Amino acid sequence: MINHLVRVHRSSENFPQSEHLAQKVAEVAADSVAVSADVAEMIINRIIDNAAVSAASVTRRPVTSARRQAQAHPATPGSTVFGIEGAYSPEWAAWANGVAVRELDFHDTFLAAEYSHPGDNIPALVAVGQHVGAGGHDLIRGLATAYEIQVDLVRGMCLHEHKIDHVAHLGPSVAAGLGTMLGLDTETIYQAVGQALHLTTATRQSRKGLISSWKAYAPAHAGKMAVEAVDRAMRGEGAPAPIWEGEDGVIAWLLGGPNVEYTIPLPGPGEEKRGILDTYTKEHSAEYQSQAPIDLARRMREQITDIDDIESIVLHTSHHTHHVIGTGSGDPQKFDPTASRETLDHSVMYIFAVALQDGEWDHEKSYATERANRPDTIALWKKISTVEDPEWTRRYHSTDPDEKAFGAKAVITMRDGEVITDELAVADAHPFGARPFGREQYVTKFRTMADGVIDPAEQERFLGEVETLETIAPGGLQALNTLVVPQVLDEAPQTGKGIF
Repeated sequence: MINHLVRVHRSSENFPQSEHLAQKVAEVAADSVAVSADVAEMIINRIIDNAAVSAASVTRRPVTSARRQAQAHPATPGSTVFGIEGAYSPEWAAWANGVAVRELDFHDTFLAAEYSHPGDNIPALVAVGQHVGAGGHDLIRGLATAYEIQVDLVRGMCLHEHKIDHVAHLGPSVAAGLGTMLGLDTETIYQAVGQALHLTTATRQSRKGLISSWKAYAPAHAGKMAVEAVDRAMRGEGAPAPIWEGEDGVIAWLLGGPNVEYTIPLPGPGEEKRGILDTYTKEHSAEYQSQAPIDLARRMREQITDIDDIESIVLHTSHHTHHVIGTGSGDPQKFDPTASRETLDHSVMYIFAVALQDGEWDHEKSYATERANRPDTIALWKKISTVEDPEWTRRYHSTDPDEKAFGAKAVITMRDGEVITDELAVADAHPFGARPFGREQYVTKFRTMADGVIDPAEQERFLGEVETLETIAPGGLQALNTLVVPQVLDEAPQTGKGIF
């Protein structure tokens, strides 16, 4: 890997395009290095994972709204929209499928200086690949790039510190991945990356306070903007430049300012793109920092005779967990039993309480209105708080995979004064966890989420196609769509009429 130092440059400086970060990203995307077998296998795992969470979310209102928007934009040859027949404009298919993937906060994650869900790259690349007649080999190459670029930006450039949403790294990664898949030249990819970044910077209010359905739409919007940016760049249109380093650019006014320097690691010429192997998926439908606490709560409940006798629970954890999904956020909504699912998903206090009581976590039951309003749950919920522990913060940011951790230490004090303490560094499903996810677990997750939603024969057809992704011929990527049982779609809510 080559570490690139990135800072603001005044317009009067001699700062050639060859030194722009967008140019470095474009050069990585244009490098035709082969994809290794383990990377290709993980790409297949994540396509299966995305199909699983899309099946689980297919009748939710935000997903239904996005699907109906896409249906208003038919196209030839077009792209598929999850669950249904037909061919639709690729940017709108990317939009609809992106919302389906993101709605339940249930797919893969990578955490470093910034946060990310790199599986958000997949819908846009699949949609464009279908429309242009790409094959499985092309898609694998494109996704290897998209994951690599997003992971590398996340390693070196913090957005949330400046209240910029993490999808600002997603727009460039989708553009770069599309560039690889389509075999575009470096200059075209450079312009597309710049446009995509320029159009996908937004504030983190989407994940603060009363969190709405836009949390699911934000990455879909970034994917859609990137598709459109690539289309314009292919037609010869340019982008603001230098987009990251300009004196009125992203770093100068949205991030650290003119005196800050970032270090972005990127593969050198001929170096494999292996970033996806550092990412991890979720066993539970909740914010990633809740994964280990859920497993910890399930383990600790065996040590507690009567949960009603708990006096208090303090979760000692990282800065991110404390300030984003813990009491350090200062969000009263995180203790509100009438709050939205998206808000409860970002309350580790609620999540730990339910997991401790139930000994499990379900993507529907655990968020049900009646579940959140149970008096004993509310009582326990209010007894839980978080504190930042510098050691957990250090481990969160560690670059050593043996040290890097996203967990917590729970200190449970009983009414009689007994103190029960336990800790868990990584979730059970993490590559270093008690039960790491492999192909078998991804397939099981898909079959579980698809049960009653996708016909068993259709499930097997999809799995057979995706597991031989490399051999899917050009023009055959439509096989990656899965059709939902019509009666299930009939249960989707009415969403009102929009413009389209």
